[in-house]
Amino acid sequence: MLDDAPIVFPSPTIPAAGRAEVFVRYLDYFRESLLAKTSALPEAELRSSRLPSGWTPLELVKHLRFVELRWIEWGFQGRDVGDPWGDRRDDRWHVGPSETLAGLAAALRAQGEHTTAVITGSDLTAVGQPGARWDGADPANLERVLFHLLQEYARHLGHLDIVAEIAGGPTGE
Repeated sequence: MLDDAPIVFPSPTIPAAGRAEVFVRYLDYFRESLLAKTSALPEAELRSSRLPSGWTPLELVKHLRFVELRWIEWGFQGRDVGDPWGDRRDDRWHVGPSETLAGLAAALRAQGEHTTAVITGSDLTAVGQPGARWDGADPANLERVLFHLLQEYARHLGHLDIVAEIAGGPTGE
């Protein structure tokens, strides 16, 4: 495992200072759950797929880092991020042979730190900057972007649960 700290589910019964703190807690929980599940898999399972769609657990880690990059930096902040689709090649997720779980995990955590800084430093009703991320639509506010990120993580973590179960790894919350 990459980090031995326990992953605590952000229960609705734990008081929070506001909605921003709730978003941060859930995103942190999902990120660390993803990394705990992938780090419990053998290297061969990280780089192979058990599904007809063909994605691998390493590709999922890289994809979710880029999801945050696309929605927070490229979308909400309107920044030039170079290649916002750097997790894709030939219309599918891609991880190069030299990319490792440790490197991808560090990139995901660093992206998460940036996301947290944006959440805690912005009003949730603030509207994103106009730009290519919105594909011609009006930019969404930060709260809508964060709801999208939560559903993206929850959905993909469920996918990973299935893959980990088939591979004999950890599942569930």
